[in-house]
Amino acid sequence: MTSPVRRVIRGQQAAYGKRRKMNMEKKPNVIVILNDDMGYSDIGCYGGEVNTPNLDSLAAQGLRLSQFYNTARCCPSRASLLTGLHPHQTGVGLLTKDQVPYGYPGSLNRNCVTIAEALKSAGYSTYMSGKWHVTGNRSTQENWPRQRGFDRFFGTIAGAGNYFNPATLTLDNEKIPNVARDPGFYYTDAISEYAVRFVQEHLSEHAGAGDSRQPFFMYVAYTAPHWPLQAWEEDIAKYRGRFDKGWDVLRQERLEQMVEMGLIDPKWKLTERDPSQPEWKDAENLEWQKRRMEVYAAQIDRMDQGIGKLLKALQDGGQMEDTLILFLSDNGGCAEVLTSGAFMTSNKKGEPVDSCNDPNVMPGSENTFQSYGVAWANLSNTPFRLYKHWIHEGGISTPFIMHWPGRIKERGGIRHTPGQLTDIMATILDVTGAQYPEEYQGNRIAPLEGKSMVPLLDTDRMERKMLFWEHEGNAAVREGKWKLVRKHAKAWELYDMQEDRTETMDLSAGHPDITVRLAAAYEEWAARCGVISWEGIMTGERLAREARKQ
Repeated sequence: MTSPVRRVIRGQQAAYGKRRKMNMEKKPNVIVILNDDMGYSDIGCYGGEVNTPNLDSLAAQGLRLSQFYNTARCCPSRASLLTGLHPHQTGVGLLTKDQVPYGYPGSLNRNCVTIAEALKSAGYSTYMSGKWHVTGNRSTQENWPRQRGFDRFFGTIAGAGNYFNPATLTLDNEKIPNVARDPGFYYTDAISEYAVRFVQEHLSEHAGAGDSRQPFFMYVAYTAPHWPLQAWEEDIAKYRGRFDKGWDVLRQERLEQMVEMGLIDPKWKLTERDPSQPEWKDAENLEWQKRRMEVYAAQIDRMDQGIGKLLKALQDGGQMEDTLILFLSDNGGCAEVLTSGAFMTSNKKGEPVDSCNDPNVMPGSENTFQSYGVAWANLSNTPFRLYKHWIHEGGISTPFIMHWPGRIKERGGIRHTPGQLTDIMATILDVTGAQYPEEYQGNRIAPLEGKSMVPLLDTDRMERKMLFWEHEGNAAVREGKWKLVRKHAKAWELYDMQEDRTETMDLSAGHPDITVRLAAAYEEWAARCGVISWEGIMTGERLAREARKQ
């Protein structure tokens, strides 16, 4: 039986209308939409229960990639996406904390250029709305968006925080005092509103004769649905009862949806429920558990509503046909559990809000600060295992949508060719004709690591070199169907991605030659890209703590 989501997608494909002939002399606008801590299967067009009609529409009229990969953590993913390099090469190999001399500096270095810097040199206007999170310097502005190629910026310099009263809220280079105390302020809405404003102001400014097609690049970086679980009550209400079946049944239902959609091969087994989590029928505090997932879904829903407003602004301005839109998430679903004292924020009244996953407190309001936990993250990453931080498929797999009506002929197509974040810069340079510099502002720039995905606009065939990952000592290399992956300090595991993408059958013992060869390739890559051993970083952190006590 055809699923409701698939019927909607088919209907949208038919209803979209006849594609206008594209003027290939025009440089396309480019919009990259990144969201935060969302699993592979949450949104409707990837099999989930969350109502995402605007993302579903982009998928129906564009392409979905089934095997696109991030780097398993917020700021390293942003650094890689923005520069076309591996995060270790940019200075943001872990977080935005300065760990020199033991670890990474935690800020974008000057041996990389951002997409905005490259496109500005090619005559593009450049805008950003949302979470920056690629510098640890909140007071000095040398690595803020305006200093790294963006003409306009609204958002937060730091990472996660209270949606109703975020810290480090900034417009261009100026901190915004007290704006978050407006009763109607919600960060996801503000990100959408400024993205729309920047597009409308751009089109108005360049509406003169001969200048109406001044191209722009827009980077929209949502924090949704990263913890804390905070959303408008009206959005939460939409999902009451939606997750009452519990994580066991919903994981199976999602898998069936994805198989029907053609995203997942039916021979791949659903991974077992996380062994640390109970069966749904044995779970405690069920009302609280359901509420957690309802708020999480509401956060994604609100983001999708904002994306709809951005799409309308493009349509009203006559820009939809010639705009390449990319959508993805920065890592897999997040299984982090928040404990009291881990994070402290304040509500709009300035009252302190403590982070604590307390079953006696229903999440959602600005006075709560909770996460949705391991079992729901396990659902988000269906059918894969593990989460944000790890390099197994649950940690690095993201939905990826490409939408470009003036260029994509196959509406609703799926591409299974693997790709990763470094490919985004290469793709954007390819479609815009912009050049990747060997030097920029007197600094030598590291060679681009990614590969253009433009061939995937027409076919599911593209020459693909090895893919590599490392985060917190978790590591992987993929060549063709083979993926070699390990947890920190554990043995290498080998999987056949054609037969077993859910990583249930370790084949390393039966293929020692492949294991040794791929492990050697990984070590060579790690040395070339400046990967610092996790053991070295942790030892350095311990020594630094001991020195501070003396």
